Order: sequence, then structure tokens, then C-alpha cells
Amino acid sequence: MGLPGLRATAWALRRACGPWTPHLGPRLLCLHPMAGNGEAPMPVGTKQEQNKKARSGWQGPTRIWEETEQQAKKLKSSEDGEQQRKLPKRKIVLLMAYSGKGYHGMQRNVGSSKFKTIEDDLVSALVRSGCIPENHGEDMRKMSFQRCARTDKGVSAAGQVVSLKVWLIDDILEKINSHLPSHIRILGLKRVTGGFNSKNKCDARTYFYMLPTFAFAHKDHDSQDETYRLSTETLGRVNRLLACYKGTHNFHNFTSQKGPHEPSARRYILDMFCEEPFVREGMEFAVIKVKGQSFMTHQIRKMVGLVVAIVKGYAPESVLERCWGEAKVDVPKAPGLGLVLERVHFEKYNQRFGHDGLHEPLDWAREEAEVTAFKEQHIYPTIISTERQERSMAQWLSTLPMHNFSATAHAAAGVGTKMVSSMQCQEAIGLGGDCGQQESSCST
Repeated sequence: MGLPGLRATAWALRRACGPWTPHLGPRLLCLHPMAGNGEAPMPVGTKQEQNKKARSGWQGPTRIWEETEQQAKKLKSSEDGEQQRKLPKRKIVLLMAYSGKGYHGMQRNVGSSKFKTIEDDLVSALVRSGCIPENHGEDMRKMSFQRCARTDKGVSAAGQVVSLKVWLIDDILEKINSHLPSHIRILGLKRVTGGFNSKNKCDARTYFYMLPTFAFAHKDHDSQDETYRLSTETLGRVNRLLACYKGTHNFHNFTSQKGPHEPSARRYILDMFCEEPFVREGMEFAVIKVKGQSFMTHQIRKMVGLVVAIVKGYAPESVLERCWGEAKVDVPKAPGLGLVLERVHFEKYNQRFGHDGLHEPLDWAREEAEVTAFKEQHIYPTIISTERQERSMAQWLSTLPMHNFSATAHAAAGVGTKMVSSMQCQEAIGLGGDCGQQESSCST
């Protein structure tokens, strides 16, 4: 056979068996099947060599093609996920507003679907919107999640702040909100430092408690009289009593979680007062605002409950001082319906990073109109309608006579607070002054 014939034969073999592989040697030579004879004769050692290479993971042309096709399909199906992974993952804070009715508080109970929380809906929306991977929803520590304040069952918020790491996708707020119910909204987003923790960096928290003013009517008055209107004198007395909470006190009697000797029971209240009442749907309401560094479980509801009990005539004013002592005092807890987390404060963070040219101050001034609109649309109407339907305040007021407010004060105060005399406090109350400066307390 001449050279042209050999070349033609080699070309035919290459077309039948794939590209020529010189280093594998002549044993891998493949011949066309003979017409009518079934399989073509195989050179010695070829079958054994193929079995050996199959066992060692050798991939032939067909297998390589199949795996390449499968990889292409996988890449195509995960194209969106890969694009998200290429996005920057940054530490941010979200400004949240929500109506807490029907929820068992803010904090998520991982592994328990029986008690639904605000964070259950939030994390679900973060995953579905593509801000975080799905496995981060199972373990919120993976996204460095932290809420500024834990709100109790049924408690709402107009200015809750959470910190976390997310993929900064386009139109992030719109996408998150599209997967949230209307009574939970993300109103703002800001970049923060990598080590930011919304709970630890928070200097103070402001809550308000909204209640029908008939709660302050004397106990001899009809406790469900919707025509009741708060007088100027009664409002003044309410504010003088609320002022006694200002300063640093031992609030162990205002929670079930602390003992009288625990240092963490001492809390600092910056301000507490009741605003002018207003009428909604024929019923008068008032808003009590309180600002403090931090609050314990049920603390604010008990602070409100005790003042209501005093104003109504069920408890003497002297009970306020007894609460700062070691003795156990029976303090009533007002309903959770009217309690709302209004604002959280980051003064120290803003002073250090708010004007460094890289980060914005966490003051949310631009979002104030949206916060107000949310309160008017979701929080106030929920409190009013629920009070009308369930009569939660009226029912709670009927339980006040069951409380024992005549417990004897413990002989030793033992809480390290500077007491003022009964005459001084009564004089301050009579003159409308503040008898609760820091490191002091009202005394009767």
C-alpha cells in the first residue's frame, strides 16, 4: 500500500475512533466492524487495557461529553445563585415597623412553629427575596443577626432596628417588603460598620403606652365609661407620679426575672410623661412615653399598671418607694396591647461614625413621615379596634382589687439609693416638681 493509501486508512480510523492519541500506543487501535461478521477483531490486550483504565477512572470521549453536558445544565440552573454570590455581602441595619397583634413577640423561637414571631416572617422574606442564603434562615447567627429590642407578645413597634449581613441586591427594600404582610414593613436601610451590633450599640430606647383615659377614672367611677374625659388635674397628678420613675432605681419588683440584690435590676430612666389626650372613634386615649437605657421583661407594663392603680385609689402613693426596697411588692401588669417600641437611640455611634464620610448617622429623620403613616394606618387602629372588641383594659381594671398593695416595707432599703424625706417628696408633688432625679427616689 502506497503512502496515499496509508494516509486514507489513517484518516478513516481517526474518524471512527476519535482523535489520535500517540502516547497510548498501537494497542488502542480501533477497526471498523467487518460487514456481516459482528464485532471487529480487537488487538491483543485492548479489552484488558480498557477495563483497567475504566477501573482507574479513565474517561472516554462519550463519558466526557455526557459529564460536560451535565455540568452545563447545572451552571445554567444556578446562574442566579452565582450572580448573588458575586454581590457584596455587607453589614446593614433595617428600620422596621410592625403591629404585634397575633404574634408571640419579636424574637424567633428556632425549631418551634407553634408560637409565631415577627422574626419568622422577616427571615422568610429575607430568604425569598434573595438577600440571604436559605441555610442562613435556619441559623440566624450566620448572618450576624441581632435585634435592638425584644418586644413581648402582642407588642408593636414603629422604630425597631435589626442589624445583619446581606447581599446588597437591587431594589432590596421593595423586594423584602413584597414578601412581608402589610402589617410588617421595612422602612429604611443604612450601611454600618462591620462590627456593629444593634443591641450593644443602642444607648437608649423610647416606648409609648397607649390606653383609654377611663383607666385613670376613680375606682368608684364606671370603669367602662367611654364618655370619660381626663381632667387637667388628673393628668397633672399622673405626670407627677410618672416623674418619680426618673433616675436610677432598683426595678426588681417590676419584673419576675430579677432579685433585689442583682445589679442588673438597677435601671436608669431618662424621662417618663403622659401626653395630652385625644379622641378616636368617640373614645378618649392618652399616650405615656418613657425613655430609658434598657428595660426588663414586663417592666414598662408594670410601671404603667402601678400608676393606674394609685390614681384610681387602689394603692397608696407610698407603694412607689416600697418598690425600690428589698421587700416584694405586688405590682399589677397592664395589658400588652398598648405598648409600642417607638424609637431606638445610637448617640455614641453617631458621634463616632455618623460623620466620618463613610457611614450615615442612625437618626432616621428622612423616614419619619413613613413611621408616622404606619402608626396611623396599622398601630393606632389595631389598639383602638382591639380595645373595643376585646375590652382588654376594662377587664384588667376589674382585677386591680385583687392585688395587695399594703405590704410592709423592708426595714433596710439595701439598694444604695439616696432617699428623700416624705415631706420633701409631698412638697415636690404638690408643686409639680420632679422628685425622681438620678440616684434618688420618691419617698412618702
